[in-house]
Amino acid sequence: MGKYFGTDGFRGEAGINLTADHAFKVGRFLGWYYTQLKRQNNDSSPARIVIGKDTRRSSYMLEYSLVGGLVASGADAYLLHVTTTPSVAYIARMDEFDCGIMISASHNPYYDNGIKLINRHGEKMDEETINLVEDYLDGKLNLFGKSWDELPFASRDHIGCTVDYVSGRNRYVGYLISLGIYSFKGVKVALDCANGSSWNVAKAVFDALGAKTLVINAEPNGTNINNNAGSTHIGGLQKFVVENHCDVGFAYDGDADRCLCVDEKGNVITGDHILYIYGRYMKERGKLVNNTVVTTVMSNFGLYKAFDECGIGYAKTAVGDKYVYEYMTKNGCRIGGEQSGHIIFSKYASTGDGILTSLKMMEVMLARKKKMSELSEGFTVYPQVLKNIRVHNKAEAQNDNDVQAAVKTVAEKLGESGRILVRESGTEPVIRVMVEAESEETCQKYVDEVIAVIKAKGHAV
Repeated sequence: MGKYFGTDGFRGEAGINLTADHAFKVGRFLGWYYTQLKRQNNDSSPARIVIGKDTRRSSYMLEYSLVGGLVASGADAYLLHVTTTPSVAYIARMDEFDCGIMISASHNPYYDNGIKLINRHGEKMDEETINLVEDYLDGKLNLFGKSWDELPFASRDHIGCTVDYVSGRNRYVGYLISLGIYSFKGVKVALDCANGSSWNVAKAVFDALGAKTLVINAEPNGTNINNNAGSTHIGGLQKFVVENHCDVGFAYDGDADRCLCVDEKGNVITGDHILYIYGRYMKERGKLVNNTVVTTVMSNFGLYKAFDECGIGYAKTAVGDKYVYEYMTKNGCRIGGEQSGHIIFSKYASTGDGILTSLKMMEVMLARKKKMSELSEGFTVYPQVLKNIRVHNKAEAQNDNDVQAAVKTVAEKLGESGRILVRESGTEPVIRVMVEAESEETCQKYVDEVIAVIKAKGHAV
């Protein structure tokens, strides 16, 4: 990870450590850089960069600042307005943009925001380009054989323009609808849009496919995104599904690249459940390429036991959909994801897509003519406790000798009956401590032991 960009973009508290000035400079570099690459290929046209944003109040500030930087450097900025991260990835790829930008802090609270960079193939931006952005932010850019104290401004007819590109978002909606191979008529579906990016997309898709669609948390006001809503606060959807006798519920996060489900009984269907359900469905139809589902080290023990029972192979990557996608691309795998609900269907998308995930789960329900609760049979979840602790310095807390000794002691006590995983968040000043064991009491005990050491050593905020 770099100084500014983590595993999921440049993220921080808006106006504090992610400012309008940062956004302007990111726009300045990207507009200039992609224009220069075109000139080197004897292409005199302006760089074309597509931008989407979520519903945070600060997203407008960052959008206008990015646009100002882009057009000042000679690029044209195409605005999708409020939309989902996967829609930006889709449009960047399909409409051959030089790159895409999504303004979002995903599942974080409203006062945080982020800038996610997407390459022309709809994938997360490569580290080399991100490093160049960071060098420019720090005033030490060396590129094209020279050092740049400042970048030149475009002038006259070389100044870029903005283009209203809401039509791109609408075509993405049409693409999602085209993936619905079964009618949803007669199915009562609840959607929790987290007061985020999916609020004006998800219902349109489900309605078009014939579902009786009920929606909660689809009234964004700029400060209520993810506030007791969406995939990170799924209790409200659980209650809503049961009280309204829904067949299934789907919860998205702020930028709708995640999806968790709720079955008709109100039980949560995690990303691990989704991998199990769709992995089995693919294997049954002979579609599971390499007989492999890609997971992360955070996936539940029970998932691997269930895969073993089904004869399904699996791979484990570091936490982050970026690493899942890299493995899938390198090894030709068709499905992978995270327990948190980032699920990648590589045949249909180059990134996690919450609405696409919900459509694929509907497909399994309708194809197999089973309830969601029945589809998850055969997967027994091991108790798992995950706690986050905010720290002054993630690396120092993680590498503290006493903290490492505490982790080692817990691992030895668990033996083959469980595991402990301690890692740094890629997007927040947080250390995550997770324990899986045969009982929740055991998990809780060992998580608290490690957190107590982190606090005792003065790392906690």
